[in-house]
Amino acid sequence: MARKTDATPKAPKAPKEPGRIKQMWQVFNMTRRYDKNAVVFMALGFALPVLAGVALALIFSRDNVFGLVMWILAGVLAGLLAALIILGRRAERAAYKQIEGQPGAVGAVLRSSLKRSWRGSEMPVAVNGKTQDAVYRAVGRGGVVLISEGPRSRTTRMLEDERRKVLRILPNVPVTFLAVGPDPDAVPLHRVAAKMARIKPTLTKPEVVAVSNRLTSLSSSPLPIPKGIDPMRMRPQRGR
Repeated sequence: MARKTDATPKAPKAPKEPGRIKQMWQVFNMTRRYDKNAVVFMALGFALPVLAGVALALIFSRDNVFGLVMWILAGVLAGLLAALIILGRRAERAAYKQIEGQPGAVGAVLRSSLKRSWRGSEMPVAVNGKTQDAVYRAVGRGGVVLISEGPRSRTTRMLEDERRKVLRILPNVPVTFLAVGPDPDAVPLHRVAAKMARIKPTLTKPEVVAVSNRLTSLSSSPLPIPKGIDPMRMRPQRGR
């Protein structure tokens, strides 16, 4: 008697994610492709702690083999840590460089790089449908920050309109402008989070929550993310 076979096709296996070492190698290759100085800074970051470890070993453990090995090993480990930290920062900058100038780039930064003391969304609070210029909003200890995306000549009025809306319901909350765009004095994309972190705190944590909830409740319907970028992946869309 013939055996019954299961006619239901098996679901295809999900592609296996690359290991940690392979991921780091991919990040390294991407970074050096867009940042020619990344390898130099990483090499310096590795070499300086190693040299410091060798020097300390010769000073404090010249006649002690175990001490020599431990000092040099500590220098190597510190060098690897420094190189990885430099790689992470340069990789982040390289990723931002790829999406710089694309609609929705500021939203990607607000989603991925804000510190816990700030509340922001990748969704803009105002968008110009013709030019794709946008204004984003974040709330933190420094008050309300409005970030424009586009040339200053086209976004200044949008910023002022949004500030009036905020001050109408929150007159005592400070409002700060940041401009991201092609202007010479604009804030580079990779510096947005750092600029926000330097704003002087004026609100307490409970006040930040209250202000954020108040502003969120006023948004009747979210605006669409400007076309041209996927903030979840931090990559510009491919051209058709």
